[in-house]
Amino acid sequence: MVKHNKNSNNKIICIGTSTGGPRALQEILSKMPKEINAPIVIVQHMPQGFTKSLANRLNSICAIHVKEAEHGEILKCGTAYIAQGGKHFVVQSDRTNNLIAHLTETEPVSGHRPSVNVLFESLSTIQNYDKIAVILTGMGADGSAGLIKLKEKSDRCIAIAESEETCIVFGMPKAAIATNLVDIVCRLDEIPKMIKKFMN
Repeated sequence: MVKHNKNSNNKIICIGTSTGGPRALQEILSKMPKEINAPIVIVQHMPQGFTKSLANRLNSICAIHVKEAEHGEILKCGTAYIAQGGKHFVVQSDRTNNLIAHLTETEPVSGHRPSVNVLFESLSTIQNYDKIAVILTGMGADGSAGLIKLKEKSDRCIAIAESEETCIVFGMPKAAIATNLVDIVCRLDEIPKMIKKFMN
């Protein structure tokens, strides 16, 4: 049974997606309230140069702030950070429990840089944070190994996967579901409601 501390002040939402991701991200991020009490960290498989324009477009239509992640910045509640194309996105905590974005150009993982697995695995080492992990439409299996790490190292992680019904490509969610560690499988349009449920 998943333990989830609804009274915890420290929460982070992490999202992984690939093919069909921009539309899926728009559906979710546009439904997030401006005052959401968590940072949102995102890996969207995309080449270098395209992630900044995606972030800018989403920022123009969302109540929350959406931006491309920058190396060394402190993650803030009410902001969504999209990994830069061509760089891995790693989250670390400092001595005062702030979350810091680190961008690296280490080798691609399973052909991906940024990699959902790299993001999720970095979050698995963060203590004192509730995590809401979301796997959206995408080809392949990126995110599954990272989800296993998240669940192994934390009993404070809720995992949500997009159902086949609304996926452009049901690869990444299907692989995540196959780990038997996903708590909720639902349509894309239901995911914002699920995220907000666990934020309350």
